[in-house]
Amino acid sequence: MPDLPSPVDLAIPAFVALVFAEMLVAWAKDRRRYCPSDTLTSLGLGLGSTIAGILSGGLVFALATWVHQFALFDIGYAWGWFVVAFVLDDLAYYAFHRSAHRVRWFWASHVIHHSSQHYNLSTALRQTWTGFFSLGFLFRLPLFLIGFPPAMVFFVAGVNLVYQFWIHTEVIHRMPKWFEAVMNTPSHHRVHHATNPRYLDRNYAGVFIVWDRLFGTFEPERDDDRPRYGIVRDLGSFNILWAAFHEWIGIARDVWHAPWRHKWNYIAREPGWSHDGSRDTSDAIRARWQAKNEAEGKWTQSTSSSSEPDRAAVRLPGG
Repeated sequence: MPDLPSPVDLAIPAFVALVFAEMLVAWAKDRRRYCPSDTLTSLGLGLGSTIAGILSGGLVFALATWVHQFALFDIGYAWGWFVVAFVLDDLAYYAFHRSAHRVRWFWASHVIHHSSQHYNLSTALRQTWTGFFSLGFLFRLPLFLIGFPPAMVFFVAGVNLVYQFWIHTEVIHRMPKWFEAVMNTPSHHRVHHATNPRYLDRNYAGVFIVWDRLFGTFEPERDDDRPRYGIVRDLGSFNILWAAFHEWIGIARDVWHAPWRHKWNYIAREPGWSHDGSRDTSDAIRARWQAKNEAEGKWTQSTSSSSEPDRAAVRLPGG
């Protein structure tokens, strides 16, 4: 087994340098793009996530190694297999990421990354502390069963994570069309972080946006509907502990107070679900927005039509 480096560890100095560079560029245009308290919260959450990863990494690798002994194929370390592993790992990431927005248990861990109302490179560092607890690593187990060595999978997963850093920015508007068609970009990922009804639960891709195009979850960014960032119910606080654990606390409260037949649903259903309909899911928010737009569109159309003269009733002079 080759001694593969950690792509994330190697990239950390570049991450820090790019955050400061973007900060200077952003402040030159609009100082509101970077909020010191928000940035410090993101950096603190990133540090906590790193510590949590160190503490749980050995357990995850041990589990991956155990699963790999039942592999269907014996896949080696040829460079071609790294490419295949990278593509399949990105598909696994898409499946995880989509589930992280559609299952509240996974969302409780992932919501940390969406909790900033700003969108900049420091937001990319706002990562979960409870990824191991939420069992997100299960989505990569099929790769070990296929036969990809754990070290290879964790290496390409690190490359995937490094790629996703640069797309957390407003400094870059659009990439070339051919690139936007295949790859995840800042424009595509701004949509993913937005709370606009049009953009909710869209663009789950890690590296290849083709997964969203293939599975019907793609939404392009529009210049007439600029993204508004954060979560539907914003934290209202820069408290790091609250940011890290608020959704887990919410789940515990809901499960405790819910009728017995609904307790499991507060864990397994989509975020915003409630047994009495007192809250809104992203689907409900989008449906209400679409219905409003359709109603306003019909009203506008009927109004413009009624304002035109009845041509049948117009008579020419002397007619």
